Amino acid sequence: MFYGEFQHTVDPKGRVIVPSTFREELGEKFILTKGLDDCLFVYSKTEWSNLEAKLKTLPLSNKDARAFVRFFFSGAAECEVDKQGRILIPQNLRNYAGLEKDIYIIGVSTRVEVWDKAKWETYNGDENLNPDSIAEKMSMLGI
Repeated sequence: MFYGEFQHTVDPKGRVIVPSTFREELGEKFILTKGLDDCLFVYSKTEWSNLEAKLKTLPLSNKDARAFVRFFFSGAAECEVDKQGRILIPQNLRNYAGLEKDIYIIGVSTRVEVWDKAKWETYNGDENLNPDSIAEKMSMLGI
């Protein structure tokens, strides 16, 4: 399980250090793809396979399902950690998430997310992460 919040920087070549606790769980190779909310999602090979199996069950005849599958798979890239604990984030994914220099890498249960620092701080503000508002919405989902 992934949890925690870490500040890092993207170097001029597009490389970033993956927190050591995340590297252990992700393994030597893992999948990086476009995420929701203008961030990147990172999955271990096992979790990616689980997601892939779920997405394969979506009906091909449904336009939104096709678009969702395209979104995740077209942006996916296999990453490998180098000897310094870094990965290279492909340019198309850096562009998508607006990653230039300062970033946050956060653990979200079964995945890791990579955020531009300013976007994470805005998202993490009172408007989006108000505990009372979230609790109310979660109760509607039975949690």
